Amino acid sequence: MRKVNGLAKYTRGTSENGLGLTFMGYDGRWQSTDQIPLRAVESGRIDRFGFIDPTDGGESYRYSVSGDAWGRLGSGDWRALAYVMDYHLDLFSNFTYFTDTSNGDQFEQADDRTVAGGDFRYRQELPALGHEAEWLSGVQIRQDDISPVGLYKTRARQRIATVRQDEVKQTSYAAFTSLDLRWAPWLRSEFGLRADRYNFDVQSDLAVNSGTADDAIVSPKASLTFGPWKDTEYFLNAGRGFHSNDARGTTIHVDPNDGATPVDRVDPLVRATGAEVGARTGLIPKVQIAASLWTLQLDSELLFVGDGGTTEASRPTRRTGLEIGVYYKPVDWLIADADLAWSRPRFTDTDPVGDRIPGAVERVFSLGLAIDRPDGWFGGARLRYLGPSSLTEDDRVRARPTTLVNLDAGYRFSKRWSAQFLLLNAFDEQGNDITYFYESQLAGEPAPVEDIHFHPVEPRTIRASLTVNM
Repeated sequence: MRKVNGLAKYTRGTSENGLGLTFMGYDGRWQSTDQIPLRAVESGRIDRFGFIDPTDGGESYRYSVSGDAWGRLGSGDWRALAYVMDYHLDLFSNFTYFTDTSNGDQFEQADDRTVAGGDFRYRQELPALGHEAEWLSGVQIRQDDISPVGLYKTRARQRIATVRQDEVKQTSYAAFTSLDLRWAPWLRSEFGLRADRYNFDVQSDLAVNSGTADDAIVSPKASLTFGPWKDTEYFLNAGRGFHSNDARGTTIHVDPNDGATPVDRVDPLVRATGAEVGARTGLIPKVQIAASLWTLQLDSELLFVGDGGTTEASRPTRRTGLEIGVYYKPVDWLIADADLAWSRPRFTDTDPVGDRIPGAVERVFSLGLAIDRPDGWFGGARLRYLGPSSLTEDDRVRARPTTLVNLDAGYRFSKRWSAQFLLLNAFDEQGNDITYFYESQLAGEPAPVEDIHFHPVEPRTIRASLTVNM
């Protein structure tokens, strides 16, 4: 990978009145191995860090300029933001390898877009309500002008066929407001409401898939906090949100691969509903503990089929879970923390294929230690456990868990100079960053084979850095 980043920022004023201007740039080119089939590794055809298609990878850039300003207005304060971004992506992938025995299965996803938008919000205290109260309101707008966004069949990064090519304009508008109230020393509440509207305009190279679509949605939320009593407070949160679907899926009529097979459109905006109940406590000296029970329900999850250029709205889902976090600071220079998350992800409709959500992780655990001594030494350790997950709806194939340990140590020679050493994946865990289960066909195989495909975690790695503060 070759990458160049740049950032320049100018600000003036005070915390009450001021303005800022920010320029950001990124340019990168890379060759990537993508996920590889387990059978190719077990047979010795490639090693864990090998590849099937050496030309996979891509290039991308994004350049943006943004300006923000803030100030006082009446008894409140306001903040405004405006931005514009130029973005480009060419991504070459090959997940199934040689089901096309003549040309291979590599494809290119290309995206050229200009993004422009803005945000304005106003915050004000409301003593007239007779309680401590704060009111927030604002508006947002964003437009993506994508010309073109395309999917192409390629061989060694050379285009050999166009699956689809579109010009898309997507505009979103939003208005939101919230009211934060302290009813009593032991009771606080926040009530919010957000309204969103999306407009889609798709001009496709296949005229039947062109068209316009629009949708609007209202998302309320509420939270209550009780306490503290004996350094413990309790909270209850509930609300609604959404995710937007691919604009091309909102106007599609036929499969672009053959131009004839009917394809169902997706809903432009998909509802999400969530809630949690929990507590935070500092009852134990030098220890902070937070725990919550939560649920999240989606009317459908989005699935983009990259090989075909189609967008499918998958089945409705529900996740329920438990999260626990512990933070311990026995002395000023030592912090220990632990986090545990458990979830039960399921499809909620009835389907003989099964109710498991492929790729949805069920357990995550992390344990960390951070040291920052006044004599200049600093460092720490971090353990991360990523639990197993179903790879098929019927749970017949599962991904293995992965446990990684990272270590670091450093020393500050002065206020200006410091050195640091990092040992990543200290025990050289042979784990996977991500795992899938699907059909692919290697060169020489007579037909596609169902198999686990994975991307390995990086091997044991040592990094050293020297920092100078000017």
